Amino acid sequence: MNPAVLNRDGIAARIPHQGSMCLLEAVTGWSAEHIVCSALSHTDPNNPLRAASRLGAGNGIEYAAQAMAVHGALVAGAHATPRQGYLTSVRSVTLHVERLDDLPGPLTVHAERVSGDANHVLYRFTLHHGERCLLEGRAAVVLDADQLATRTTP
Repeated sequence: MNPAVLNRDGIAARIPHQGSMCLLEAVTGWSAEHIVCSALSHTDPNNPLRAASRLGAGNGIEYAAQAMAVHGALVAGAHATPRQGYLTSVRSVTLHVERLDDLPGPLTVHAERVSGDANHVLYRFTLHHGERCLLEGRAAVVLDADQLATRTTP
């Protein structure tokens, strides 16, 4: 795993989510197949994903999606044109907690590229608080979906 670390500004420079919607604090390691990120935004009372003064565990999927987006940008390289990714499905999602906002300290987001090609990627993801798994599942991502439609139209 690459030991290079990205801070929040480095992450925001690589994904479309800006301001408070950039949920990740740092990339702590990555390789062509895997990324590990940390997050503290779950403790922020102004987190834009909060509803009824709480942050439900299902919002962890957005944390994982942002880790996948950063991973795609890092794998593509610094000189590659950014590609728009769309989360097309999540499967086998298991929530092991009800909420995230009541957990002190950082969360760790793991995303592993399971398979894919130039335009479709399948990831496995987990969200942890210390050693405790909070959320896990799989996600399918389509890259540049609008361009794929244009290429397949007669």
